[in-house]
Amino acid sequence: MEQHRVDKLSKIKEMGISPYVNTYIAGDKIGVIVEQFSTIDTELTDTVYKIAGRVISKREFGKSSFITVRDMSGEIQVYLKKDQLSETDFEVYKLTDVGDFIAIEGALFRTQKDELTLRVSSYTLLTKALKDLPEKWHGLKDIEQRYRKRYVDLIVNQESRDIFVKRSKIVKSIRDFFTDRDFLEVETPMMHPIVGGATAKPFETFHNALDMPLFLRIAPELYLKRLVVGGMERVFELNRNFRNEGVSTKHNPEFTMIEWYMAYADYNVLMDMIEELVVTIAQQFNNSKSLEFNELTVDLSAPWKRISMEESLYEIGGVPRGAIDGYDNAKKYAESLKFEIAKDAGWGKIIELLFEELVEEKLINPTFIIDYPKEISPLAKSKESNPELTDRFELFIAKMEIANGFNELNDPIDQSERFLKQIELADSGDEEAMKMMDTDFITALEYGLPPTAGAGLGIDRLVMLITGQSSIRDVLLFPHMRPIV
Repeated sequence: MEQHRVDKLSKIKEMGISPYVNTYIAGDKIGVIVEQFSTIDTELTDTVYKIAGRVISKREFGKSSFITVRDMSGEIQVYLKKDQLSETDFEVYKLTDVGDFIAIEGALFRTQKDELTLRVSSYTLLTKALKDLPEKWHGLKDIEQRYRKRYVDLIVNQESRDIFVKRSKIVKSIRDFFTDRDFLEVETPMMHPIVGGATAKPFETFHNALDMPLFLRIAPELYLKRLVVGGMERVFELNRNFRNEGVSTKHNPEFTMIEWYMAYADYNVLMDMIEELVVTIAQQFNNSKSLEFNELTVDLSAPWKRISMEESLYEIGGVPRGAIDGYDNAKKYAESLKFEIAKDAGWGKIIELLFEELVEEKLINPTFIIDYPKEISPLAKSKESNPELTDRFELFIAKMEIANGFNELNDPIDQSERFLKQIELADSGDEEAMKMMDTDFITALEYGLPPTAGAGLGIDRLVMLITGQSSIRDVLLFPHMRPIV
């Protein structure tokens, strides 16, 4: 608390006025007023407007003042003059600071500089702020403080407000994209008795009433596929996922995804959908098929490149053809590059390691990497032409993975065997492998899952791309931070 504000608070209370009004019903939106009278030629009337908002600035000239008031819709200049207010109202105004919330009534006029202004006839203090805001012209620049005190960042930094307003609108557009295509939005559990749906390290918790451990979900996949078994042929969920992994400019342990499943479709259909969705969002919010991100220029023009993971190592990663044919050759080649190979790694994991090291950083324009090894795709259907590969894709844009999808494995016997393989990996020390058999999911598959394709797309990273923000923390209202010791 700032002492000069506390002193004013005491004076307001001594006047018998509450500095924290119990309730106030807002009247007119500032942005609507400003838009209505945006042109100088628009004729002003004697209509009295009733607005409420935060005081952003004050300029005092003896017995008159100009202040700027902001609500969520916009800002407007307000003019106060002592002889046009009651003595009490003017005294309360004098005790007002930048940052306080007020309600005012008045008619519009234009100043000599043709600035639209509200002439105050009634003034009410709604909330007395007890902390000073950062200096107007410099705002809140300390990046860590912006993350830790997002509420201050939003007050003083217009760019931050714009980003999160845009994020909200992007999410709405994504939801509309799917509902317009007859997908049903659903909600599935966020606490799971068995870890599944992806390979990642989970957060653990405990349910006291049920006396059982639970895990924050790493993905909703297995529950959504149960719904397809039940006859919900097109479902999606805008969901929060939790993965107990590292924090970086691209990773937050709690993140938002959209995941969707579509019966009687394959992964090619989903790639087409994602391409259409991302281009639609870019056009809608940036009016362009080009993005500027991290000093990169990304061209979203269709069609997007589709290339197998193995072929990408040759074409993009510079691996000599034949150098990774079979496990022994792949292992030898990776070791020649001084890469550390896990003791339980098969050919698929070595290929994935080489891809992450040699290819991923070179994927600027949208690229679908397809046909992933079966070893690293425990829930994806094997390719008919090569059972050691799967009908799976990941989308990369600007060096980041944006989406992951595949033809869903619907053979319960094959799925059981893959779960058992995951358990073996977990027992050998792989923290990300699935540690338990989800027998109920296997039972669901035994009732029959039609040919289905499913995908997940990272909302946070998509918003980063559309808004040009280089860190995931800039598009999360409250990113996770280490506590201040």
